[in-house]
Amino acid sequence: MKCEICGKGPKTGHNVSHSNVKTKRAWKPNVQKLLLEYRGTVRRMAVCTQCLKSGKVQRPQKISE
Repeated sequence: MKCEICGKGPKTGHNVSHSNVKTKRAWKPNVQKLLLEYRGTVRRMAVCTQCLKSGKVQRPQKISE
């Protein structure tokens, strides 16, 4: 899954054992599906935690009655 803000996606590489045998693996970003306010609209998006922590997106304000 990719982050809809920064485009961060899975990276690939190898696990390397002690005997130097290489097997394929993937490093996946920490992507969360959240309800967010982005560019004036509230919508559900897949966003990495680094974008959330840096303030690139905002959680919507709760409306109290």
